[in-house]
Amino acid sequence: MSSLSLTPLAFSLHPTKPNTTTTTTAAAATTTLIQLRQVHAQILRRSNLNPPSNSLLLQLLLSSFTLSPHHLDYALHVFEQIPTPHTHLSNTLLRELSRKAEPKKALLVYERMRRKEGLGVDRFTFPPLLKAVSKASALAEGMEIHGLAAKLGFDSDPFVETGLVGMYAACGRILEARLVFDKMSHRDVVTWSIMIDGYCQSGLFDYVLQLFEEMKASNVKPDEIVLSKIVSACGHAKNLSYGKAIHEFITENNIVVDPHLQSALVTMYASCGSIDFAQELFNKMSTKNLIVSTAMVCAYSKLGQVENARMIFDQLVEKDLVCWSAMISGYAESDRPQEALKLFNEMQVLGMKPDQVTMLSVISACAHLGALNQAKWIHLFVDKNGFGRALPISNALIDMYAKCGSLERARQVFEKMRRKDVISWTSMISAFAMHGNANDALNFFYQMQDEKIKPNGVTFVGVLYACSHSGLVEEGRRIFSSMINEHNITPKHEHYGCMIDLLSRANLLREALDLVETMPLAPNVVIWGSLMAACQVHGETELGEFAAKQLLELEPDHDGALVVLSNIYAKERRWNDVGEVRNLMKYRGISKERGHSRIELNNEVHEFLMADRYHKQAEQIYEKLDEVVSELKQVGYAPKTCSVMVDLEEEEKQEMVLCHSEKLALCYGLISNAKGSCIRIVKNLRICEDCHTFMKLVSKVYGREIVVRDRTRFHHCKNGDCSCKDYW
Repeated sequence: MSSLSLTPLAFSLHPTKPNTTTTTTAAAATTTLIQLRQVHAQILRRSNLNPPSNSLLLQLLLSSFTLSPHHLDYALHVFEQIPTPHTHLSNTLLRELSRKAEPKKALLVYERMRRKEGLGVDRFTFPPLLKAVSKASALAEGMEIHGLAAKLGFDSDPFVETGLVGMYAACGRILEARLVFDKMSHRDVVTWSIMIDGYCQSGLFDYVLQLFEEMKASNVKPDEIVLSKIVSACGHAKNLSYGKAIHEFITENNIVVDPHLQSALVTMYASCGSIDFAQELFNKMSTKNLIVSTAMVCAYSKLGQVENARMIFDQLVEKDLVCWSAMISGYAESDRPQEALKLFNEMQVLGMKPDQVTMLSVISACAHLGALNQAKWIHLFVDKNGFGRALPISNALIDMYAKCGSLERARQVFEKMRRKDVISWTSMISAFAMHGNANDALNFFYQMQDEKIKPNGVTFVGVLYACSHSGLVEEGRRIFSSMINEHNITPKHEHYGCMIDLLSRANLLREALDLVETMPLAPNVVIWGSLMAACQVHGETELGEFAAKQLLELEPDHDGALVVLSNIYAKERRWNDVGEVRNLMKYRGISKERGHSRIELNNEVHEFLMADRYHKQAEQIYEKLDEVVSELKQVGYAPKTCSVMVDLEEEEKQEMVLCHSEKLALCYGLISNAKGSCIRIVKNLRICEDCHTFMKLVSKVYGREIVVRDRTRFHHCKNGDCSCKDYW
């Protein structure tokens, strides 16, 4: 017996009749277990031969559960000492316990009830039990209770049936929930709501909409709760047309739109990308709650309108973790990684503790930024705060280190993982691929299969990408074939894109075009873009022009295609055509994406644009640039102006090439970094041929390792050579 237990109850110590009301009040007012024991002792002293009332015993029991949540022995001992508790008393106790935060207590009492002889159950026993099972997700106990209800003939009671539907749905057994639901002879709005919620929780949003149609056909009028769930399902399913129809249904039937339903409508429109409708409803809300404001933050963020998202975010007086995470994620996904990390720091200062979702966004932002020192700090934070063992976090750390230029640290994370899934292996394969290490990518691809990890479609994208950037044409062909014939994976656009890129980079342009024309999928922007870019590299102007025009038919405002088309015309000195393309871009308000480069020094990220003179050390940077150019010319460097597609004099073209953002970032690294240390640069566009040569020569003349991450891959320059072997 536990040390908390009292002497076994005896109800015949004194003939004085207890004051039930006073004692009940005293039991309810107790705030410590010691006080409750004192009340209990009074009951023992004042009880006569008749036992205390059920209400007094129930209050004693409930108080003991509340005051001793981690030690059930005392409370259960009190319950066991009641000789034959009335079924109503047991049901009341079960109902109260099922509402508490620890529903398993109700199941524990139920077990004791089942052992006690003469203790009966009725149809009111099962609903609170099933509610407790639902909250605890205790499927085995729920099935046992279902069996008992069927044995006793209560399984056809509508309240029991409704409880069973909710129990199976909460335990993830949606088919069993639907079977019980379909057998019910009477289904009220609560039952429909529970079944709808079950489909929502299972992510089966299309079934939710079908069920709502059945509900309307059954002449059951939906209430605000049901409609909120239906509207939310429309948002999750991205079914804007059905969502609008529900909105019209609400209006036509004069249904009162409470704040919860109003929030659901705003969230639905926002999730479906109909931001104007969402904003209109949002503006009409007299009180903008946290849920709907967070939905607007998410919606604007997904559309890339982070300024609007931040405006709503800043208007919130109180923000929860979901809202903070949504804003951080918005910055991370909108190419604003520095703002994401800054906001994360603000969140820390306010004492808001992140969860796994927040950390995944933070890690993603750091990966995008490419700042290795920031990555190391985040890794320390992850381990210090107990996130390190979570599989999704570890997978994200692999990707982060790879994109920050440290394959070694990415591999260390991988090797330390206790459990690895297909994402873990795929992350490492993709890491090797972006660093041009095709051999390790292929070795990991075969090793994961030896360890019985089945590759998925994303894995094959990584492997084919590795082959493409290393010129492994035959290996790529063989892997593409095995994906279809051995792994039964149907190729998607991204797989065909990799194959076309593989062939195009190897100057097999006609074969690449044949694949484009024979593939079972309609070519998309990525497919034509790969062919177009390769044609530009290999000087295949006719095919390049054709690919660019095909791309522009799909996306007329694609800035990259218009720039390539202009460059193709410029190479052939077709200046009239160049003028037409540029006038078209100007007329449509399309501008070429500006190149910028980032470098991290002393835990601070510095960003440079072409010919940038805004940096506080601009004068020293340009002095260093002149010095470096002079040094490189002594070993044979001559600026390559072939990438300058403007009708200028050669000297002017050279000046433009020498002011590229990555050269400025490099020179800042040379004057600021310790001698001999590695210089890491992140470029948002593909590095040009001249800058690539420049980086290689600097690595040799100045004895520095230079790591450049451009739009598609990494370039590790050391001793005058690049890891890409000039194949990029």
